[in-house]
Amino acid sequence: MITEIAQIEVKPGMESEFESGVKTAAPIFKRAKGCRAMELRRSLEKPSRYRLFVAWETVENHTNDFRGSPDFQEWRKLVAHCFASPPEVEHVAQVLRGF
Repeated sequence: MITEIAQIEVKPGMESEFESGVKTAAPIFKRAKGCRAMELRRSLEKPSRYRLFVAWETVENHTNDFRGSPDFQEWRKLVAHCFASPPEVEHVAQVLRGF
Protein backbone atom coordinates (compact mmCIF):
# COMPACT_ATOMS: atom_id res chain seq x y z
CA MET A 1 0.00 0.00 0.00
CA ILE A 2 1.30 3.45 -0.90
CA THR A 3 -0.04 6.93 -0.30
CA GLU A 4 -0.12 9.63 -2.94
CA ILE A 5 0.25 13.08 -1.40
CA ALA A 6 -0.68 15.98 -3.67
CA GLN A 7 -0.02 19.48 -2.38
CA ILE A 8 -2.45 21.77 -4.15
CA GLU A 9 -2.36 25.56 -4.10
CA VAL A 10 -5.80 26.95 -4.91
CA LYS A 11 -6.51 30.41 -6.31
CA PRO A 12 -7.62 32.65 -3.42
CA GLY A 13 -11.39 32.83 -3.26
CA MET A 14 -11.87 29.45 -4.96
CA GLU A 15 -11.50 27.30 -1.85
CA SER A 16 -15.21 26.41 -1.54
CA GLU A 17 -15.47 25.59 -5.23
CA PHE A 18 -12.37 23.40 -5.01
CA GLU A 19 -13.66 21.54 -1.95
CA SER A 20 -16.99 20.97 -3.70
CA GLY A 21 -15.18 19.61 -6.76
CA VAL A 22 -13.18 17.19 -4.66
CA LYS A 23 -16.34 16.02 -2.90
CA THR A 24 -18.01 15.47 -6.27
CA ALA A 25 -14.94 13.50 -7.41
CA ALA A 26 -14.95 11.08 -4.46
CA PRO A 27 -16.88 8.40 -6.44
CA ILE A 28 -14.32 8.70 -9.26
CA PHE A 29 -11.56 7.74 -6.84
CA LYS A 30 -13.67 5.07 -5.16
CA ARG A 31 -14.14 3.20 -8.45
CA ALA A 32 -10.50 3.57 -9.56
CA LYS A 33 -8.50 0.35 -9.77
CA GLY A 34 -6.44 -0.11 -6.61
CA CYS A 35 -7.75 2.99 -4.82
CA ARG A 36 -8.51 2.30 -1.16
CA ALA A 37 -9.09 5.74 0.38
CA MET A 38 -9.12 9.46 -0.39
CA GLU A 39 -8.94 12.37 2.02
CA LEU A 40 -8.54 16.13 1.62
CA ARG A 41 -6.96 18.33 4.29
CA ARG A 42 -6.66 22.12 4.36
CA SER A 43 -3.80 24.10 5.86
CA LEU A 44 -4.73 26.26 8.84
CA GLU A 45 -1.80 28.62 8.31
CA LYS A 46 -2.24 28.88 4.53
CA PRO A 47 -5.96 28.44 3.78
CA SER A 48 -5.42 28.23 0.01
CA ARG A 49 -3.13 25.19 0.44
CA TYR A 50 -4.54 21.68 0.49
CA ARG A 51 -3.10 18.21 0.70
CA LEU A 52 -4.92 15.37 -1.00
CA PHE A 53 -4.08 11.93 0.41
CA VAL A 54 -4.98 8.94 -1.75
CA ALA A 55 -4.22 5.35 -0.72
CA TRP A 56 -3.36 3.06 -3.63
CA GLU A 57 -2.46 -0.62 -3.69
CA THR A 58 0.48 0.16 -6.01
CA VAL A 59 2.15 3.23 -7.51
CA GLU A 60 1.14 1.91 -10.93
CA ASN A 61 -2.54 1.96 -9.93
CA HIS A 62 -2.11 5.73 -9.65
CA THR A 63 0.44 6.55 -12.34
CA ASN A 64 -0.73 4.14 -15.05
CA ASP A 65 -4.26 2.93 -14.34
CA PHE A 66 -5.79 6.14 -12.97
CA ARG A 67 -3.81 8.79 -14.80
CA GLY A 68 -4.33 6.94 -18.08
CA SER A 69 -8.09 6.67 -17.61
CA PRO A 70 -11.00 8.87 -18.70
CA ASP A 71 -11.78 9.23 -14.97
CA PHE A 72 -8.56 11.20 -14.51
CA GLN A 73 -9.72 13.68 -17.15
CA GLU A 74 -13.10 13.94 -15.39
CA TRP A 75 -11.32 14.61 -12.07
CA ARG A 76 -9.22 17.35 -13.61
CA LYS A 77 -12.28 19.00 -15.19
CA LEU A 78 -13.84 19.29 -11.75
CA VAL A 79 -10.87 20.96 -10.03
CA ALA A 80 -8.03 22.06 -12.34
CA HIS A 81 -9.50 25.52 -12.96
CA CYS A 82 -9.07 26.17 -9.21
CA PHE A 83 -5.31 25.45 -9.22
CA ALA A 84 -3.01 28.41 -8.67
CA SER A 85 -0.12 26.23 -9.88
CA PRO A 86 0.33 22.58 -10.87
CA PRO A 87 -0.02 20.21 -7.89
CA GLU A 88 3.15 18.81 -6.36
CA VAL A 89 2.72 15.03 -6.12
CA GLU A 90 4.76 12.36 -4.37
CA HIS A 91 4.24 8.79 -3.27
CA VAL A 92 5.16 7.52 0.19
CA ALA A 93 5.23 4.15 1.91
CA GLN A 94 4.75 3.63 5.62
CA VAL A 95 7.93 2.59 7.37
CA LEU A 96 6.77 2.95 10.97
CA ARG A 97 3.50 3.17 12.87
CA GLY A 98 4.19 4.62 16.31
CA PHE A 99 0.75 3.91 17.82
